[in-house]
Amino acid sequence: MNQLNLFIELTRLKKPIGFMLLFWPCAWGLTLAYDFSTNLNNYFFYLILFFFGSVFMRSAGCIVNDILDKEFDSKVFRTKNRPIASGKVSIKLAIFYALTLCFLAFLVLINFNLFTIILAFGSMPLAFTYPIMKRFTYWPQLFLGITFNYGLILGWTAVNDGINLVPILFYLGAIFWTLGYDTIYGFQDIKDDEIIGLKSTSIKFKGNAKIFLFVCYLFLISFFMIGGYEMQFHFSYYLLSIIPFIHLFIYQMKIFNLNEPSSCLKAFKSNNFFGLIIFLNILIVKNL
Repeated sequence: MNQLNLFIELTRLKKPIGFMLLFWPCAWGLTLAYDFSTNLNNYFFYLILFFFGSVFMRSAGCIVNDILDKEFDSKVFRTKNRPIASGKVSIKLAIFYALTLCFLAFLVLINFNLFTIILAFGSMPLAFTYPIMKRFTYWPQLFLGITFNYGLILGWTAVNDGINLVPILFYLGAIFWTLGYDTIYGFQDIKDDEIIGLKSTSIKFKGNAKIFLFVCYLFLISFFMIGGYEMQFHFSYYLLSIIPFIHLFIYQMKIFNLNEPSSCLKAFKSNNFFGLIIFLNILIVKNL
């Protein structure tokens, strides 16, 4: 039971925000591409596959992150008690867990077409090198955005044989989404990160945080609007987009206080609501 609890802590399974933020872009891409006049069983089957794939890959990613960041985590107040940093889980056991989760993710992946499988394997180097980016650049959040939203492309190719401008536009928008919300997340550890020499957009833009977030979210909304135009979406798509627009530019900006870690975490977690609203928006207009 103790090992099970450590495994759950190691993979952050009690913190679903991580795998939900990985899942939503997959769901967006799938819903954008799917022809709802056909059998819906395949749609729900793919949606479930993407959900479990997100859980497995995010969990494996957490373990790899903790292995690579062991020395740094032990010096940061919020992360010093993580299983690997505290020595409760060995590196050897952690690697075994990560490989097992990757194998489970592979069992999910082989249910898709060959093109999607090849693209997914192409993302592996991105997924497992992200943790080291904060050692070399102030833009690890941008690297995370490129990696974390790759599922949007996979969602599209799961039902299409190729890629066109539409998924690329939404993918670019999603990258700016991650750039924004992970910058907010990074403010929780900014003091410790500066002391130990780690880099982030949180540190780079700490004097103009809300301006930077505004620009990120403006690009996000712009790409999503252009993507909707390319999809020839009904006017209701733009009308319904008022809800996530208000959430980003009013709610998040209002509650986000870079000097209060609790407000940073609250603003960060609220992005799960944004992901859901965008998903429902696309789902509604695709079925009009």
